[in-house]
Order: sequence, then C-alpha cells, then structure tokens
Amino acid sequence: MTKTPAEVELMAEAGRRLASVFTHLDGLALAGMTTMEINDRVEAFIVDDLQARPASKGQYGYGFVLNSSRNQVVCHGVPSADEVLKSGDIVNLDITLEKDGFIADSSKTYLIGTVGPQARRLVRTTYEAMWKGIQAVRPGAKLGDIGFAIERHAKKAGYSVVREYCGHGIGREMHEDPQVLHFGRAGTGVTLREGMVFTIEPMLNQGRRTVRTEDDGWTVVTADGMLSAQFEHTMAVTGDGVRVLTLRPEEKRAAA
Repeated sequence: MTKTPAEVELMAEAGRRLASVFTHLDGLALAGMTTMEINDRVEAFIVDDLQARPASKGQYGYGFVLNSSRNQVVCHGVPSADEVLKSGDIVNLDITLEKDGFIADSSKTYLIGTVGPQARRLVRTTYEAMWKGIQAVRPGAKLGDIGFAIERHAKKAGYSVVREYCGHGIGREMHEDPQVLHFGRAGTGVTLREGMVFTIEPMLNQGRRTVRTEDDGWTVVTADGMLSAQFEHTMAVTGDGVRVLTLRPEEKRAAA
C-alpha cells in the first residue's frame, strides 16, 4: 500500500495537472452549459493542453471523462446533453487524470449562479469535513481517525454521511487498498505509514444518509430527494504529516 518517493513525485505531477483542470473550470461560466459540454471541454483540456489521459473514460465501461452530480445526485452522475446547469444548482465534478502511469483523483462541488443559504452551508460544511479528515492524516494515525473526524464535523452541522462509498488507495490503478471510510471510531483500523497514497472524498447529505441507484446503473441519488455535496483530494502520507497532491492554487494561497 506504499509508494516509493519517486512514485509519489510522479503522482504529484499527475495531481498538479489535475488541479489545473479545476482552475480551468473555475474560469468558465458554467451556468447555461450542459454537463456534456463540460465533459467535452475537460477532455480536450486534459488531452490537448496537458498531454495526459482522462483515466475515468473506459474505466469499468464508463464512457465519459468525469462524473457530474447535480443537486440530489450523490455521486457517479452521467454527463448529458439535456442537463443544463442553471442558477441555484450545485454540481460536483469528479475528475481523474493519468500521467506517466499514475492516476490522480479529485472533485469539487460548484455553486452555480445565485445559490440559497442552505445549499451554500451544505457545500461549505462538506469542504470543511474533507479537510478535517485530511488534518487527521500522519504516520502512526489510524484510518478510523479520518472517518471519525469527518463524521463528527458533519453531524455537528446536522448532516449525514453517505456510507456506501468511500475513499481509496490510488496509484497505477484507480482503486487500490486501503478503503478510507468517512465514518468510524478513532484509534481503529489500519495504521498510516509514510508512502501511503489515497483519496478522502466525503459525501454529505442534507437529510438521511440513505441513497439509491437509478436505472442507468451509475447515478446515485439521495433517497429523500434532498441535496448532497462532495469534495475530494488525493494525498500522500509523509514522514511528518500529509501532502495533498491535488491541491489547487487558491487552496495554497488560503493555507499560506
């Protein structure tokens, strides 16, 4: 489950390129665009500008370069030429990228136009919950520490954590060991050690944590129809803490 320092550096380069995809998206006026338009623009940017491979396309038979999960969609939303983003929506864009044999994975929930305060609070809390999990990562910590930190923050705000999907080890393959749950008990689970690389990607629901999969076999939605939000980063355990490999420029400035 560990990578060599050289492998971590290759993953960091994939992560840097993936972060630039989100910077590119930040500059687009997403309101009025279809999720398929966004998919196609991201594919062109990854292939033509970054000379990389969109790792999700063809994975498990999936035909697109990203998942677009809007409003009540929890994850795995499929881009569509008929789905137009409009003011008031929230949409998670989950993107993977492979460069030099290694994969990076990240997602961000975007606020489209004028978004109501309840949706904004959900998105903000989900982002905070991801960082609570990241801050628990260090050598000698336990995987359960991550899930405990995330769930505690979510519950304090009145939200539920989806349990059917989790973070995961990543490297030459999209999904490797270990599984990184977004709930759990502190002090339990696998001990973290330097060189482990995995994602943290909590999904928080406004209402109940129960989800269901739609007939397309991909799209997962909240069972009660309430909103869901998600954020994701890929990170490596370092000798004294954690290195977020998909950190975006605006996040670096905020941390400075």
